[in-house]
Amino acid sequence: MDTARVDVGLYAEVLQYYARQMQALDGGKLEVYADSFTADAVFGHTPGREPTRTRTAILSDLYELRKRLDADPQQRRHMFTMVDMEPQQDGKLRCTAYALVLTTRPGADPGMVRSCVVHDVLVREDGQLRNQERLIDYDGV
Repeated sequence: MDTARVDVGLYAEVLQYYARQMQALDGGKLEVYADSFTADAVFGHTPGREPTRTRTAILSDLYELRKRLDADPQQRRHMFTMVDMEPQQDGKLRCTAYALVLTTRPGADPGMVRSCVVHDVLVREDGQLRNQERLIDYDGV
């Protein structure tokens, strides 16, 4: 197993990035979430469907999902764990994380919606981290 060390400051920055990104999504701040992707981003988020390409298309997908979920009052929480980060020679960061998605409906206990592995390529634009690519593998699919 490769045990190469990663700069602790950069690792903390990536964890903070993920926390803010997922809290924006879970808080319904769809524009903020979409803005965490590059303009030409690739986002493969649904098994059997071609990845979404461009920040504009990602935002459109988010609005579509919101419409489908509007009839079912729930709070979703996306939790990233076990984040592994590999800096690349070109300055990009390859990150792999486990993600659990929980849903809580009024008066009910939380339930796990899915477990998956998230494969990201992060880049820095104007000093900010952004996703250039996110491909999600669902467990059990």
